[in-house]
Amino acid sequence: MSSHAESPQTAPSSATASSAPGKTEVRGVFSTQEIRKVGTGTTTRKTVQKSFWYAEQKGDEIHCQPLNANYVPSGPKRKITMDELISKFSPEPEFYFNSVFPKMMEMQKNVTNGDEHRDKGETLAAEYEYSRALKIDEENVRANFGIGLTYLERGDTAKAQDIFERLLNLEGTFEEEHSHLFNNFGINLRKNKMLDQALSYYQRALELTKNDENLYMNMARVLLELKDMQGCADNLLRALELAPRHAMSLKFLAWLIQHNMIPADKMDAVRAAIQAASQEAPAASATPAAPASPATSAAPATPEKTATQPQ
Repeated sequence: MSSHAESPQTAPSSATASSAPGKTEVRGVFSTQEIRKVGTGTTTRKTVQKSFWYAEQKGDEIHCQPLNANYVPSGPKRKITMDELISKFSPEPEFYFNSVFPKMMEMQKNVTNGDEHRDKGETLAAEYEYSRALKIDEENVRANFGIGLTYLERGDTAKAQDIFERLLNLEGTFEEEHSHLFNNFGINLRKNKMLDQALSYYQRALELTKNDENLYMNMARVLLELKDMQGCADNLLRALELAPRHAMSLKFLAWLIQHNMIPADKMDAVRAAIQAASQEAPAASATPAAPASPATSAAPATPEKTATQPQ
């Protein structure tokens, strides 16, 4: 369950004009009303329950998300049609401008500040900023990932484990726009020797973005440390199916070949993948050279690569 992940650059009204002539782009707060009966018999009375939603148009779809008690979008999103929006929802532009938009901007600023502090290695300041964002929306995906990464970078695996469990229980986490966050978190989990958790994160990210060769390669990296060579080879081959000249996967395979770590039943597929890469590659770089032997034979000298971030 996540809040809106992108910060608005300006405060748009509930229906802002788009660049296309004659069309509008929906972005703002709307309300719905539901009449409920309370009591029984002669004591029956009707009450009106009003709910507030943040709606944003993405292409031909409108994504609708409830507001939490702090007036920010939070929880699972659902898709509605324009006809549903017009017939069942009422625009609330004043509420959006006066209450919702300022809170969204405040939370976004906290998350951005947290990211900047974490990038500089200022983990205590980063934790403070992420915590402020989570006070506004405890289900904010970016803030949860950010504070989890902060704990991992500090070596506080106990707190990181709590965040790991929290994230797996947030429905909104499992959206394609967050796949790169899963990847980054998975890399840090692996570096902290939390291998099973890292594997779970990569698997979840692949449910969101099935066509990212970097995720498959990074999962192979974890499987190598878990000594699952079948799974390691399978994931590298999958990465090369998606991107036949993926340099990091080719170097990884070369390292595995050099150390006789390819399962016998995978050798034909591995040779075919390397041959396919050499046919596509320029003549000067047809076959990847094996990287220099690392200090330990437990892991190849192939750093993880972050999955491409959704635009």
